[in-house]
Amino acid sequence: RYEAGIWVRDSSAGIGTSTFYEPESGSFGGLGHPICDADTGDILPFGSGAAAAVTISQVTKGVSGCAGMLQGSFSDDAPLGELLCNNRCGVFGTLYHNPSAEEAIPMALKQEIQTGAAQILCTVSGDTPKAYDITLEEIDYSGTDSTRNMTVCITDPELLEVTGGIVQGMSGSPILQNGKLVGAVTHVFVDDPTRGYGIFCENMVRYGLSGS
Repeated sequence: RYEAGIWVRDSSAGIGTSTFYEPESGSFGGLGHPICDADTGDILPFGSGAAAAVTISQVTKGVSGCAGMLQGSFSDDAPLGELLCNNRCGVFGTLYHNPSAEEAIPMALKQEIQTGAAQILCTVSGDTPKAYDITLEEIDYSGTDSTRNMTVCITDPELLEVTGGIVQGMSGSPILQNGKLVGAVTHVFVDDPTRGYGIFCENMVRYGLSGS
């Protein structure tokens, strides 16, 4: 709404993916890129926010020139946690309990990441994540861009059939390689939805949790 000639946005809600959770501190990070104002493109300043469970009910498939989208509904249950920070490397906060019974996996430093086969974890139906095959085509070890560190190509036939590649809502999907968490999906190439960018998990932890 407009008040005194200033554009004011009260709230924002959308589907994104949690990337990591640290049991010792309860901290989590997701998206791998900031939540931005749809009208100005600026990073939305954060007052308060909550993380909630989502059930995916529909997928709009991505095609060249038009990004796809995950659609779903937020749970009416109590929030999973609180959001404390929205910055260039994603959204960060605290979860009230461990979201997964799976065994924890270590984080890879950027020097350990290699081009070649990898996997992403994402949910394209219901509320259960699944692993899909991808290829890491290029890796920028210089770190000059804190959020676009890897070029990702979706190769899994099942995921391509359902989504066409990377779609909105998959931001934050964990990237796994050699048993370690290496990063997260952040952006899609609009002219080729099978490909996009990923961020190093190291950058999410270093810059994200520091609040910078």
